[in-house]
Amino acid sequence: MPAAADELPSTGRGRRPPRPSGDDRELAILTTAERLLAERPLGAISVDDLARGAGISRPTFYFYFSSKDAVLLSLLDRVVEEADTAMREAFGSPATGARDGWARAIGAYYDTFRAHRPLTVAWAQARSTSDEVRGLWSAVFERWVQQSTAAIDAERARGAAPAGLPARDLAVALTSMNERVLYATFSGDGPAVAEADVVEVLLGIWLSAVYGAAIPD
Repeated sequence: MPAAADELPSTGRGRRPPRPSGDDRELAILTTAERLLAERPLGAISVDDLARGAGISRPTFYFYFSSKDAVLLSLLDRVVEEADTAMREAFGSPATGARDGWARAIGAYYDTFRAHRPLTVAWAQARSTSDEVRGLWSAVFERWVQQSTAAIDAERARGAAPAGLPARDLAVALTSMNERVLYATFSGDGPAVAEADVVEVLLGIWLSAVYGAAIPD
């Protein structure tokens, strides 16, 4: 008795490839965007480029994203979640000492954004033209400032760091420094710290600012 049509063994010939799911298409758009941003700036990438790279039509692209900026926002969400996870692990795991704790936090921040260098540069540039990108980044920045403020306050409370500038103001200034230093290093915009030295330079400044002359080992 012959098998039913849906039971026939597959030879791989004459069959249509499986249709990608909605999630697959969205991921293909995001992957294409990150790949193209490594080759050229966002302004030189069109919706047609994104659709073609993802293997979909232009109308299908608009089913998933309203614009190029929306793609950039979705990518920012994903990478920020990576950074937040890394930072939570760095702040939440026992450290061998203050220097080790700050080094892991700064290293996690640096490693995450270095892994997405073209996106980091694109977001920094898009903030001047996109209210949505600027708003999302401000919210992210605020979370990191709050984490750093709490860590500085904790070091002062246990007597490891001296009283000084308000902890939040210090956290804002230091986190802003991180952002600018990484952007310059990744983009080559203006004087920049060499990649191999970034974490150590940032760590040294954070330790000096938080602990003053009594920098921990």
